[in-house]
Amino acid sequence: MPDTQSQEKIDALKVLGADVRPVPAVTFDNPDNYNHQARRYAESLENAVWTNQFDNTANRRAHVETTGPEIWEQTGGRVSAVTFSTGTGGTLAGVGEYLKTKNPDVQVVLADPQGSVLYNHFTHGKLERSEGSSITEGIGQGRVTQNLNGAPVDRAILVLDSEAVAMTFYLLHEEGFFVGASSGLNVAAAVRVAKDMGPGHTVVTCLCDSGQRYYARLFNREWLKSKDLLDSIPEKYRDSLHC
Repeated sequence: MPDTQSQEKIDALKVLGADVRPVPAVTFDNPDNYNHQARRYAESLENAVWTNQFDNTANRRAHVETTGPEIWEQTGGRVSAVTFSTGTGGTLAGVGEYLKTKNPDVQVVLADPQGSVLYNHFTHGKLERSEGSSITEGIGQGRVTQNLNGAPVDRAILVLDSEAVAMTFYLLHEEGFFVGASSGLNVAAAVRVAKDMGPGHTVVTCLCDSGQRYYARLFNREWLKSKDLLDSIPEKYRDSLHC
């Protein structure tokens, strides 16, 4: 995995018996990208399978067959828009593909963090990174994966880290959801889409991570200060921070 991932994730995998090998976070066109290293390592072992989650379209198909129908059923077919951030792209692409078969007017909105290329790709047709970088983990991309290729994306929106962090702490203190910044980004995007669409619409997103996996960073006062994000959190919510 990229060495940018939280220690909590690494520790959880080790407890479950995994051999965790953090490697430098380099772009996909570099042969030392973690995807390529994982493929080579799997090929060197007997009885090992590389799942290739970014480009194995069974990922996307699973959301066509399960998540999409679940959303349609639970909203009674009254879903107006869905918005998700993308890592592999499977959730957004699969859910969007299914919902478009039920109602072509459902809006599929890609939510992108800073430093990813997808906002510019779907907005301007260019694979150019947006300005800055993001503290979020597992979302944003430097390329269009096979799972995302051809996805029925109507538009993309760029969500700043400050917005994602503010929403993460709002969800904790006002709704009781202990989630990570990727979930915060998703909900921040959903709120923006809902405001754009106006009253009477149903906008769906997902809470895709737990705050437990990011406790040492996202809920650390000094770490947030080092990222210029402490001021994103209202004073009344800062009692949940540690030093």
